[in-house]
Amino acid sequence: MEWSRWQGRRKEGGGSEISWELAVNRKTRYAIFPESPTPPRPRPSSLPSLPLSSCGRPPPPHRNASPPPHRLQIRDPPHLDRLFLASPLRSAPSPSSSSSPPSSSRATAIILGTAQGPDGEEQMGVYLSTPKTDKASADGENERVRFGLSSMQGWRTTMEDAHAALPNLDDCTSFFGVYDGHGGKAVSKFCARHLHKQVLINDANSSGDLPASVYKAFLRMDEMMKGQRGWRELTELGEKGNKISGMLEGIIWSPKGGDSDNLGDGWETEEGPNSNFPGPTSGSTACVAVIRNDQLIVANAGDSRCVISRKGQAFNLSTDHKPDLEGEKERILSAGGFVVAGRVNGSLNLSRAIGDMELKQNEVLPAERQIVTAEPELKTVKLSEDDEFIVLACDGIWDCMTSQEVVDFVHKHLNTEDKLSDVCEKLLNRCVAPTSGGEGCDNMTVIIVQFKKPLPSAATSSTEQPAATPEEMRPKI
Repeated sequence: MEWSRWQGRRKEGGGSEISWELAVNRKTRYAIFPESPTPPRPRPSSLPSLPLSSCGRPPPPHRNASPPPHRLQIRDPPHLDRLFLASPLRSAPSPSSSSSPPSSSRATAIILGTAQGPDGEEQMGVYLSTPKTDKASADGENERVRFGLSSMQGWRTTMEDAHAALPNLDDCTSFFGVYDGHGGKAVSKFCARHLHKQVLINDANSSGDLPASVYKAFLRMDEMMKGQRGWRELTELGEKGNKISGMLEGIIWSPKGGDSDNLGDGWETEEGPNSNFPGPTSGSTACVAVIRNDQLIVANAGDSRCVISRKGQAFNLSTDHKPDLEGEKERILSAGGFVVAGRVNGSLNLSRAIGDMELKQNEVLPAERQIVTAEPELKTVKLSEDDEFIVLACDGIWDCMTSQEVVDFVHKHLNTEDKLSDVCEKLLNRCVAPTSGGEGCDNMTVIIVQFKKPLPSAATSSTEQPAATPEEMRPKI
């Protein structure tokens, strides 16, 4: 049985170097790290206990004993958002061509994965024994659009997706967004609470330049999550055990006078014991669609996706930001990072995300040039009568179906369902896997936004229009 191997070196602080090696047995899905990068150091106790899994370390070996090799058994490597190693190793046997993995006396801990100890017992699981198929769904509309949405935890042990659907962000603007968290749900929920508000604040100060307002809102999320106020809100949005701590600190340390939710005042000046909080180590994708009159702006950071249906044909309005993309990899390497097995620094399988502050520590580079960046990729489309709807969804959907398959599925069920949320629920049922492992086991969130069209005039309906080519139909961006 063949092993795929990656090797490399990276510089650490003080000029020292750490070499790393990754070997993956594709069939049994074992990963062996004979010499691995050191994970981020634990935060001081004064910082919040955010909803992050910790890297458990094996007990220290006897002083004369050499450290055992790490052995990870990963059920679903392509769909794990983050993988951390417990400690660097200095010696380990090389992977053999045998079908059985090298022996190990103790398995390391991983985040969002499954590790097995010497007795085969799961140390940390990523899947439930049965999926949670209860769905949170909603519908809404105004004179411009109607929408339906649904989200489902599925096989995952936690629900880390979040969304925002505001058909009336202001008198002429609608906002829809999906946020796929990793390492916890705090950052995705923070974005769902605040990103659209920042778009409005920026829009009021930018003379109506809506794309610029959306762009600034993405980068602003990282800044807002730092310091005392960021710590407090992330703690409130995190796991249930941390909410009381965050709410108590909100009572004690909230700005005096005025509304603490007024984002234009006092966000960065709030003081408290966590004023130096550098931001979360967890993160989230963000894919949003903003509709103003006949203008559609799509902004994306990460691998969530927005697709438009134009006369039944699917067109992607976003790019899945993966570390192996040429432009993304170039930025990662230039900022001092590396890509191994499709992961940034062997950890994150995204190249753009909000949060993940440990990968944004190069003080000489702007936010747009960090190893991982929250900079969104923007696309602007002028809507026409040929445009029927858009679909925004997290990668739990796109891992299972292509963009065209999703558009075809929606078209089929639009004719039989009264509510768009029912179509969304059927799409989730279509994607969820019957057993754990592989595609269809992620959290899933989808929003369908259908454009309302004015009735065509008699002159327009009586005039035959020549059939458009696929290239002519492609949205002008």
